[in-house]
Amino acid sequence: MSLPIIKTLKNSIKVELDYMHPQEEEAVRALLNSVIVEGKTYPQKQPLSETEFSTYWLSKDAFVVKASSVNATHKPKEILGAFYLKPNFPGRCSHICNAGFIVQAPLRGQGIGRFMGEAMLLIAANLGYEAIMFNLVFETNIASITLWQSLGFEIIGRIPDAAKLGNGEVVDALMLYRTLHSKDANRCC
Repeated sequence: MSLPIIKTLKNSIKVELDYMHPQEEEAVRALLNSVIVEGKTYPQKQPLSETEFSTYWLSKDAFVVKASSVNATHKPKEILGAFYLKPNFPGRCSHICNAGFIVQAPLRGQGIGRFMGEAMLLIAANLGYEAIMFNLVFETNIASITLWQSLGFEIIGRIPDAAKLGNGEVVDALMLYRTLHSKDANRCC
């Protein structure tokens, strides 16, 4: 598999997906922390320090989506979204991976999440993972649930009252699961 993957999104933004480089870590941490502060999709209550971010996001493989050319709204190489990919469990269960995704708030709904999701399926299969499991997708995160179901994920469980959102609302979380097949390693985006 060859990175970067370059694609033009439906809104004509040309983007590239590549491994995250050390000089991009702070921008990704800032983006993740802005998502955490929103209090709607991630379990953390407070922004992450550099060490906490490193432990959480950088324990295995991390990727970014950047604007790949100058256009009216984005600087070249600006980070628009990011995701990590790592084993969900240790040892005998490490063939099942987990991933976490973030997209800049003004760019949600523009196809960046779908692009990252489709690429993640390819990357995970190429890295030898056999399945993907999301442990905590808040039931109020309809855009995410809709995306993952459209990419073949099934809801395999519900955790009652799992999340206390930033606005005080208590919501269930869903567990989603999808197996990977050899054909997944050969198709992309």
